[in-house]
Amino acid sequence: MELLCPAGNLASLKTAYNAGADAVYLGLKDDTNARSFAGLNFSPKKLQQAVDIAKDMGRKIYLTINTFPKPNEEARWYKAIDIAADLDMDALIMADLSLLDYAHRNHPQLPLHLSVQASATNLGALSLYKQEFNIERAVLPRVLSMKQVRDLAKVSPVDLEVFAFGSLCIMAEGRCHLSSYVTGQSPNTGGSCSPAQHVRWQEQGGDQITRLNDVMIDKSGKDEQMGYPVVCKGSYVTEEDNNPEYMLESPTSLNTLSLIPELHKAGVVSLKIEGRQRSPAYVEQVTRVWRNAIDTFMKFPKTFTCQKEWNQALDKVSEGQTTTLGAYERSWQ
Repeated sequence: MELLCPAGNLASLKTAYNAGADAVYLGLKDDTNARSFAGLNFSPKKLQQAVDIAKDMGRKIYLTINTFPKPNEEARWYKAIDIAADLDMDALIMADLSLLDYAHRNHPQLPLHLSVQASATNLGALSLYKQEFNIERAVLPRVLSMKQVRDLAKVSPVDLEVFAFGSLCIMAEGRCHLSSYVTGQSPNTGGSCSPAQHVRWQEQGGDQITRLNDVMIDKSGKDEQMGYPVVCKGSYVTEEDNNPEYMLESPTSLNTLSLIPELHKAGVVSLKIEGRQRSPAYVEQVTRVWRNAIDTFMKFPKTFTCQKEWNQALDKVSEGQTTTLGAYERSWQ
């Protein structure tokens, strides 16, 4: 099973490989990817360095181009695909039909992975993407139960990748409209669910205030850990209750360490760690734990158990310092 880790910059990329990642995924420094935050991502020159490092270490490197082009701005997305082809990237991660078509027609040698943003959840969808664009792999949405993953893996015409650890999303896998409503900018085309120019942190009466485009989305004490500045994970008061509560989503991270045997048995080929916006320290901590867990399972598959210290280490870097199996453990359809 491949351990696929995030890299928001060269430091995180080197950290991920050194900690045991088999592959990393990253994006260019523009709105062609869904983590277009200031200070993150790679210029074409930095991307060349990243590819060189990956090849020197014998690891894989995938370029994420998973946003949807704005009208009359498609050229920027096409250029990103051409750059990836020129650099001989190991794969592109994409969702937009026109981009898949462009890459397939112009660079048929370039492996294509279907992004989670395509939300492909069934045989018909995967077969269509395989037939039309010859995708090699699909990233499954985090809405499927473990049974549904197993059932799909039995008939899938392409390799399957699943999210193994990191933030969850209550929208249709990243297609966020809450942020568009508050900021007027779409994450699906602009690449950022909380554009940096709209985020403000303030201190007020001993509290830390988080605002997104002047909308207060969270308040915490000075000694409390501040949450990620997104609308879905903000805490709010209502006309009936002045005590702020998480109305949409509590800060919680997905953690599927205990599912490694089931995912391996199902035939899932890649376990993805979320978090290109996270620090190199986060990448190192999470990658080391998952490397250790996967290696332990591969060495002792019949006696594998999820070790307490692995979960404790992951809890420390999880949102809200809590984790869940999410939809994987859902019993209802």
